[in-house]
Amino acid sequence: MARYIFVTGGVVSSLGKGLSSASLAFLLKSQGYKVRLRKMDPYLNVDPGTMSPFQHGEVFVTDDGAETDLDLGHYERFTNISSKKSDNITTGRIYSDIIKKERKGLYLGKTVQVIPHVTERIKEFISGDITNEDFVICEIGGTVGDIESLPFLEAIRQFSNQYGKKNCLFIHLTLVPYLKSSDEIKTKPTQHSVKELRSLGIQPDIVICRSQKSIPIDQRKKISLFCNVDIENVIETVDVRTIYEAPMSFYNEKLDKQVLKFFKKKPRKKINLAPWKKITKIVLGSKKSVNIAIIGKYVNLKDAYKSLDEALIHGGLSNNIKVNLIRIESDKVAFNKIKKTLTNVSGILIPGGFGKRGTEGKISAIRFARINKIPFLGICFGMQMAVIEYARNVLNIKNAGSSELDIKSYPVVGLLDEWDKDGKVIKGSNKNLGGTMRLGSYPANLRHNSLINRIYKSKRIFERHRHRYEVNMALKDKFEKKGMYFTGISPDNKLPEIIELKNHPWFVGVQYHPEFKSRPLNPHPLFSSFIKAAKKYR
Repeated sequence: MARYIFVTGGVVSSLGKGLSSASLAFLLKSQGYKVRLRKMDPYLNVDPGTMSPFQHGEVFVTDDGAETDLDLGHYERFTNISSKKSDNITTGRIYSDIIKKERKGLYLGKTVQVIPHVTERIKEFISGDITNEDFVICEIGGTVGDIESLPFLEAIRQFSNQYGKKNCLFIHLTLVPYLKSSDEIKTKPTQHSVKELRSLGIQPDIVICRSQKSIPIDQRKKISLFCNVDIENVIETVDVRTIYEAPMSFYNEKLDKQVLKFFKKKPRKKINLAPWKKITKIVLGSKKSVNIAIIGKYVNLKDAYKSLDEALIHGGLSNNIKVNLIRIESDKVAFNKIKKTLTNVSGILIPGGFGKRGTEGKISAIRFARINKIPFLGICFGMQMAVIEYARNVLNIKNAGSSELDIKSYPVVGLLDEWDKDGKVIKGSNKNLGGTMRLGSYPANLRHNSLINRIYKSKRIFERHRHRYEVNMALKDKFEKKGMYFTGISPDNKLPEIIELKNHPWFVGVQYHPEFKSRPLNPHPLFSSFIKAAKKYR
């Protein structure tokens, strides 16, 4: 029988509910328990797929093709448990499902309301698709007090009553601010946040207090008294220097111990934190470093490339070197000035993206990397830009481009109307942008003795995709005659998945997103190889 842990947030957003949930999941999994993590988002979008990265940050993609919140990336990286479509839901999805049922007459003429219909759908999500998990950790997005979160909070209150309060644990994460002028830790915002939560019928069992400084015992006692929580269940989380310290921080605060105590369970095996200590030592203490330029459209927002940033750091971990990420806005890249822009850079990465803005800057950077033999990695849109650059400057197709960007260009990259996956036809469309991409895990066959074959040490790989346009397979022979090889191809030989250059030390473009499968304790081989090449460059 599964036990349910609900994680809510108060005072301000972006306190780290996702990271806290992921760290707790790691600690419970490490003690021999099977864990599942889920995220409930209060916005009305059906999924984050059509939301701007400036609004929402990265869109994380699961193996089964769900476009989800970036917190699911934290979940996977910390636990190495692959998320599913059934692990993320939004208010938009909930209302969409309910309206479809209402239109079909499935409510038999009843008035459709938030209670019971919306809350029942949320409870179905919470308990759905659960098999033999010991713990299900559900993170509720937003902040207590927001009107958008109310249906979720009401639903988990009802769920606790129906499923049994001894089987449901409530964790509330709040901010305990430090006022420098008076040199004081202030507990009042936490008191008010918990009061708001209790007014909705939810008494938190554990309060996690985010703070810049360690919280004195007297202040913890005050939180315990006014929030009606045992003193040992007031857990502090002081700002960490790197997110990889979080599992160790929560372990030292005995968060996992208090959770198991609540459910009257004992550890099944001992936790090994040595790998996390090693990671932290490399990230914080390594004297050797390498500079990697990320040239994209959304570099001003750090969360826009969250999984990519982490994957590059993971690549550094496997090479015992610190990775410095140099973020460059692609709009500001010009080929005649690029040498100065990329001074002291040992590797260039062009990430995924959509739309025309900044494409010429990306193409200029790729040309510079190709000519100067700088290690280069192009991901998704970055691979497409690499193909267009090569078509223009090596194959002399001057108007080479993508039908996404210019319908008058020579379509080196174009929109496919359909893809075949597992015997099912998935139709694409440039009219309805939601849910029309090649999403999720797809296979690719690797050319024998190619660079990519040596990196993966495999003949076939499975990687996660998120794109609508494809490189034109009909041009394969023209490219290969000029030294750009298609070394990874879909099993039906219709879709190029990987390109690499013959006369270059390390130049790879991939149509998929390898960053989604990289883990700190198990770095993705492509990023490990890329950082290794960058390490050799300087």
